[in-house]
Amino acid sequence: MQETNTAFAGRPAAAMPTKRKGKGLWKRIIMNWELYLFIAPAFLYFLIFCYGPMYGIQIAFKNFIPTKGITGSPWVGFDHFVRFFHSYYFWDLLWNTLSISLYSLAIGFPIPIILALAFNEVRNGFFKKLSQTVTYAPHFISMVVMAGMIITFLSPSTGIVTHMIEGLGLKAPDFLTDPRWFKTMYVFSDVWQSAGWGTIIYLAALSGVDPGLHEAAIIDGASRFQRLRHINIPVLIPTMTILLILNMGSLLGVGFEKILLLQNPLNMSSSDVISTFVYRSGLVDAQYSFSTAIGLFNSVINAVLLIVVNQIVRRTSENSLW
Repeated sequence: MQETNTAFAGRPAAAMPTKRKGKGLWKRIIMNWELYLFIAPAFLYFLIFCYGPMYGIQIAFKNFIPTKGITGSPWVGFDHFVRFFHSYYFWDLLWNTLSISLYSLAIGFPIPIILALAFNEVRNGFFKKLSQTVTYAPHFISMVVMAGMIITFLSPSTGIVTHMIEGLGLKAPDFLTDPRWFKTMYVFSDVWQSAGWGTIIYLAALSGVDPGLHEAAIIDGASRFQRLRHINIPVLIPTMTILLILNMGSLLGVGFEKILLLQNPLNMSSSDVISTFVYRSGLVDAQYSFSTAIGLFNSVINAVLLIVVNQIVRRTSENSLW
């Protein structure tokens, strides 16, 4: 026994546990190979299409020349970032992106919650299913079709919304060309398309409420509004918190598809955002390094915002404010 201890005395203390840990990991992988095989397609998808293209981020710090490739292009450091920050359109792009995002968050975030609470209070099964189907349906309309519908509805000559406003004796504004109306048009059309679909997760959370809580509250004389405030809303707060963090993480990630489809030279001053500018700079003007630098700046700001909001929410929950 003493000889055995002497033989292992000269070996590092962490050598054997590391070896055993490695063997144990591979043993668990072999024992649960079906589970690893099950997640392999998703793992490969993110590896190939999400992490693989990150190799090209380096062209944001280079003067990319397609004939020389990524490795052969010369380094320029932060020149593209400095050029973007000092450009005359930087603050306009940043303001348009932030204002549209905050406007969408302020209007679009509470509406699915209100709809879910309203659907949960409906007792007529047929009317409840019908109203849910009507609000879900716009989500399945493609973005191109949705943009065409918006243009058709708001057209100054043939738009049904324009005719309804004029039928009330009012002067209909030019929604499609007036820059003052672009953000409102974008936000409310987005709410129309996504609000019903956003209620699904809140309805799933409300389905987990114990009916005994409502029965006890009714016996104690609580009104419907009081039960809504003290039972249903507290159940939704964890879900609301997670979705708020996820939405804040994409504060500067305004999608360019619908904006690009609704954009025209007359409303460009209020509709041009970072994503549409990246599209024009990179794919239209072939300024690959410059557009990559702008996209990298956008992604970094989104990541920082996500971390900050996550920390704020975590500290708030630790203080038990709700």
